[in-house]
Amino acid sequence: MYKVDLPVDESEQRAVERRRAAEAERKSRIFNSRSRVIGVDLRALHKQQEDKRERLEMEKQLDMAHDLLRLSLDETALQQKKEEDELRRELAQDMVQFRAIHQRAEDSRDADINYDRQEAPDACISVSDSALGPASMQVFLGEGINENEKKRAEMEMNERNLRAQKEEREKQEREKKNRELLTDRELVEKDLRAVQLNALEEECKRVARIELSHYNQDQAEERMERERQERLRREGEDLAELRYTVTSDLLTERPEAAKRITESSAEGPRVLTDRWKGMTPQQISDIHRKRDEQCLEKERLREMERQRDLAWDYHLTEQARQQEREETRDKELQRERRAQLDKYNQQLAREQQAHQHYLDKQLYTNRPRVQYFTQFNTSSR
Repeated sequence: MYKVDLPVDESEQRAVERRRAAEAERKSRIFNSRSRVIGVDLRALHKQQEDKRERLEMEKQLDMAHDLLRLSLDETALQQKKEEDELRRELAQDMVQFRAIHQRAEDSRDADINYDRQEAPDACISVSDSALGPASMQVFLGEGINENEKKRAEMEMNERNLRAQKEEREKQEREKKNRELLTDRELVEKDLRAVQLNALEEECKRVARIELSHYNQDQAEERMERERQERLRREGEDLAELRYTVTSDLLTERPEAAKRITESSAEGPRVLTDRWKGMTPQQISDIHRKRDEQCLEKERLREMERQRDLAWDYHLTEQARQQEREETRDKELQRERRAQLDKYNQQLAREQQAHQHYLDKQLYTNRPRVQYFTQFNTSSR
């Protein structure tokens, strides 16, 4: 391949140099006994203090800036609220002034009805009666008759209504006071009843506590008596057991007891371990005889097993030899078949070579030239 001069990336080398310089500075700081006091890095501690002081100063300045911003925002909000209140007050004054000038009640169409101006109906009409039609009439015939009597009757009705409302309100207040008095009386009766019930409950509790203490005392006395009877019973049983143990066949070591129990047992002779004192010479001789018989039987079985193993090994050896002879015979047959197949393949190869030579040298002797191939595809047909 061609050798190309590529620019060398010095960032990795600079990083390595920077790490080496930091490691060298760290070693000089750690192993310098003048700037190290019992394992404490004073320069690092001073630097940490400076960083903490700078951080606290920065946080303090940030808090002061936030406080100033908050104060400015509050002042802006108060100023906006003041301007909105002033604008709302001016709008209200303008609305009142507009209504006082352009929407007066005396200028309305029904002002003569509301403000008692029936005596001068022409004051609010700016045109003549001849120019007005039936739909433009302001005062009709019959209006304003007995107006003073009507007002007097209305005033009397209003007074009666007010008097009835006042009496109804006073009646409701009296009923409310009566209900409150009844409620207070019921509450007092309930409190008295609760006090009485509490006193009865305390008395019942006191009687129950006294009865419970008497019952507990009776139970304690009964339990103490029962424990005393139980202790006496256990002591009697312990003494009887001790007497039986002292006078039993276990401590007296009488073999006649074991023999008598063994002979009288319905299950046949058996060994009582708590009374057995050892075997008799007859039992020992029987054991030795049984052991010799078992040894002879085991030797006979071992000899039979050895004979059976020898016969089985001989059988396996014969089978292996027979299998080996069959494998040898199969290998010879395979070798003969392979030799015949090789001869047959060689004969086929010679015949194929002869046929190919016949095709190349005798049959296909007229080779096509370039002119034969250029005569095709010379037109669009």
